[in-house]
Amino acid sequence: MKKIITLSLILAVIIAFQVFDLGQYLTLDYIKSQQAAIQAYYQQHTLLSVVAFFFLYVLVTAASLPGATVMTLAAGAIFGLFNGVLIVSFASSIGATLAFLVSRFILRDTVQQKFGDKLTAINAGIEKDGAFYLFALRLVPAFPFFVINLVMGLTPLKTWTFYWVSQLGMFAGTIVYVNAGTQLAQLESASGILSPKLILSFVLLAILPLIGRKIIATIKASKAMKSFKKPETFDTNLVVIGGGSAGLVTAYIAAAVKAKVTLIEKYKMGGDCLNTGCVPSKAIIRSAKFLSHIARSEEFGIKKASADFDFADVMQRVQSVIQKIEPHDSVERYTKLGVDVIEGEARIVSPWQVEVNGKVINTRNIVVATGARPFVPPIPGLDQVKYLTSDNLWEIREQPGKMIVLGGGPIGCELTQSFNRLGVNVTQVEMAPQIMGREDPEVSALVMQKFEQEGVKVLVNHKAKQVVVEQGVQKLIVEHEGQDIELEFDTILVAVGRAANTAGFGLQEVGVQLTDRGTIEVDEFLQTSIPTIYACGDVAGPYQFTHTAAHQAWYSSVNSLFGIVKRFKVDYSVIPWATFTEPEVARVGLNETDAKQQNIAYEKTVYGIDDLDRAIADSEAHGFVKVLTVPGKDRILGVTIVGEHAGDLIAEYVLAMKHGLGLNKILGTIHIYPTLAEANKYAAGEWKRAHAPQKLLEWVERFHRWRRG
Repeated sequence: MKKIITLSLILAVIIAFQVFDLGQYLTLDYIKSQQAAIQAYYQQHTLLSVVAFFFLYVLVTAASLPGATVMTLAAGAIFGLFNGVLIVSFASSIGATLAFLVSRFILRDTVQQKFGDKLTAINAGIEKDGAFYLFALRLVPAFPFFVINLVMGLTPLKTWTFYWVSQLGMFAGTIVYVNAGTQLAQLESASGILSPKLILSFVLLAILPLIGRKIIATIKASKAMKSFKKPETFDTNLVVIGGGSAGLVTAYIAAAVKAKVTLIEKYKMGGDCLNTGCVPSKAIIRSAKFLSHIARSEEFGIKKASADFDFADVMQRVQSVIQKIEPHDSVERYTKLGVDVIEGEARIVSPWQVEVNGKVINTRNIVVATGARPFVPPIPGLDQVKYLTSDNLWEIREQPGKMIVLGGGPIGCELTQSFNRLGVNVTQVEMAPQIMGREDPEVSALVMQKFEQEGVKVLVNHKAKQVVVEQGVQKLIVEHEGQDIELEFDTILVAVGRAANTAGFGLQEVGVQLTDRGTIEVDEFLQTSIPTIYACGDVAGPYQFTHTAAHQAWYSSVNSLFGIVKRFKVDYSVIPWATFTEPEVARVGLNETDAKQQNIAYEKTVYGIDDLDRAIADSEAHGFVKVLTVPGKDRILGVTIVGEHAGDLIAEYVLAMKHGLGLNKILGTIHIYPTLAEANKYAAGEWKRAHAPQKLLEWVERFHRWRRG
């Protein structure tokens, strides 16, 4: 109602302006014809004239009415240069700010809801550099000021920032127009004030802040680098520190474009993903799932089935899987690809030099891809027991009796279910209200329900406080609703997140800045505060997935090698991920929680996989496909899939979102029967059914009735 009232008042002013032809009083000819009378009135009623002119100017600019330019000229003719500039400077800024606020109040929420996913980058740019952009626009009088007011109102720019930047930015143009107004009798038109030279001068003035900011950044970087001597020649084009997913892909791309590249790895090639993360976790998930199928034998028409297994053999299989994949990431393979691989501990000694094994390598650029490690929270007493993390978990061969898994994120959930299926008594402890906190509540509930059905004890809203050992019994003390609870365990697995590896190899010593999250601070080109040093993968964030590390690697490699010619901004617009529990959970784009937090309007379409023929045949008839779309359109905002092979099924939606394909295109694509992939088509069909043209169908029904006679 407030919006309607505000809009009605604005429309009333605009209509009155048009109906009563008030614009005739805000023309150059009228002001010139009445100049003597207006000046005489001003001499007799000075204060009243100033106040009336001030408020009229504010009203004209606030309502975005034409005439502000002529009023600025009139201010010079009536009040003189000094007083005219003073009056117009404040009146124009106040009026512009009111127009800004009206636009924000009436339109911003609607625009952000409808186009929020497309405006993410613009919003981020305005929050970071909005004052610079506005200042540059204000300095060029050729830009329609009322358009700037209205458009800026749709952005996150703060009101006070808008006001003072407008006041400052419009000052030069105000002086020019007011000064021209002091010679009003000689003016033929307002457009004649701005000569090409004057416009060019304003444009140059406008870009000065942006140029200045760039110069300041360059000076700051040069200052950080000036204490280091730049080599006259270079041994290599690129040194990559870290042989995990990000580092391997960076080196591969550099070698593919015929650059000389050196890759340094201090531990094992393949990094966390191969040795302690993705590969071993998926290997143990597969073994655990096989056992779960045996336990469900009656569902498949088999009266009785059992398995005799040794926990040590399962863990050894994990190592054998790693060994089979190791050649893909080996020194030998990358050497054949043209990469100079060095096994050793790297240390950055200057922006152009890396020391390894006692040798200093001179390089044009450096890419840091050192990954992350398990984060261990400072829980009192934890260091008194032999706790496990995803790093050392794979070394155990003796099956735990009672295991506590600290953490309800993807790693914690995957390992909780796997060890429970391997016969371990598992209790999962999560301090948040739900496990898998980044997912929608019903997704978390489905996974939690499955865990509990299989015998896992899931404790949410439980905060780990202390580890104690009493008479040889290890206990974790957790707090729940103000009460302390003791949980006994043989083994405790810490899986509460990961911390970037940024210490111990010279980053801080050469001046590379870190973020509040402890990751390396990089810009949109993955360049650090030292221009010759780039970073990608888990050490840079913001996503800690193997596939995003590889995605970033392309940008870090290309920008570091060809940045003097062309640089590319890293694209995070369509990032998928999956948690390989059962049910499996996969996501791309927005879910409902995200959309509500970001105030983005959406329509929801849900298809239950329990209705899918192949899922029924496989005895995996559970889960759903949930698609969020722009209201009234088939454009996809995000997808969540819960069910068998969700991580594979999501790929179709990733492709669709990346290339702008809607649900109609998915519905029109042939899917093999019977497959799980048909769930994507049926979800699109649900959307189509909800958007069927009912009026047209009524006429079609009448047509068929007519044909029947």
